Amino acid sequence: MKILTVVGARPQFIKASVVSRAIQQSDQVEETILHTGQHFDENMSDIFFNQLGIPKPDIRLDIHGSSHGEMTGRMLIEIEQALIANRPDRVMVYGDTNSTLAGALAAAKMHIPVAHVEAGLRSFNMRMPEEINRILTDQVSDLLFCPTSTAIQNLRNEGFDQKNVDCIQVGDVMQDAALMFARKSMCPQSSEGWPEKFVLGTLHRAENTDDRARLAGIVQALNRIHSEIAPVVLPLHPRTRKLIQQQGLELNVRVIDPVGYLEMIWLIRHSELVMTDSGGLQKEAFFFGKACVTLRDQTEWVELIEAGANELVGADQRGIFDAVARNLGREVRDTEHLYGGGEASQRIVEELVKAHL
Repeated sequence: MKILTVVGARPQFIKASVVSRAIQQSDQVEETILHTGQHFDENMSDIFFNQLGIPKPDIRLDIHGSSHGEMTGRMLIEIEQALIANRPDRVMVYGDTNSTLAGALAAAKMHIPVAHVEAGLRSFNMRMPEEINRILTDQVSDLLFCPTSTAIQNLRNEGFDQKNVDCIQVGDVMQDAALMFARKSMCPQSSEGWPEKFVLGTLHRAENTDDRARLAGIVQALNRIHSEIAPVVLPLHPRTRKLIQQQGLELNVRVIDPVGYLEMIWLIRHSELVMTDSGGLQKEAFFFGKACVTLRDQTEWVELIEAGANELVGADQRGIFDAVARNLGREVRDTEHLYGGGEASQRIVEELVKAHL
């Protein structure tokens, strides 16, 4: 069976690293990897392939840096050409990025079956581009690999149990990756004079960075936390850094360049708390027993909220500060095995083979 896997962004590289490893151990699946180029600088792309042992992409499109519509459209055109040239039996996509949607649409229009890893997630906020991407991708996929029972229930609520699709709870491949790579984690090179205790932050989501009021509230909260509670370490995406400067905001925390996955694991494990607007980092904090404060109004990982491991605070300066003060240093435990225990990748390969028979 020939599979063409579409990736383009940091979280997808991590997810693909463990699934591709499981595919390599199967003599029934042959994988071609297509990298759209959505994340294009070295720290957001190539370093992940190098660190995680992912096979180098067979196809690279170098599509990035434009609007959502233009980026998705260009990807759709070029992925279609790749499908014509390679004629895979199935296309596999991950998560909720523009690369995800473009890969799924290109395949569906050519009547090539689509497998969606991390299906069924919902934030119920249609202003998020990611929400649109994940909903539409689920609609054109016939194999929906769900990480949690909540994701399965979301699909049932939308009537997927009446459709000719397979909704399968396999667990979360991000937990597979976290467990596999934890022993290889490394201190970032920029860690000279590293604080003994620190808060790890990330900030990149458009709902925060493209809204001046929200961005200002978060920046002010970060500055206050850094000066009054604990040092804040912030690996900052170039786009976010540029927007902060354009808005005339002053960021007084420890800003470092984006880091690879192994360095990010080290930062999580050595932090006292994680604060983020990332979807994946909410779970990674949980995998390593860290409380998380999420700088969003909704999250697709509702089971973390219900388990008390994660707190939604939006972009209000006071709310963020108070939540960090409440949760600093608090340990969380995975008593319910919410994400499958690290066997999702193998289950996915087994289901791919079964579907092809």
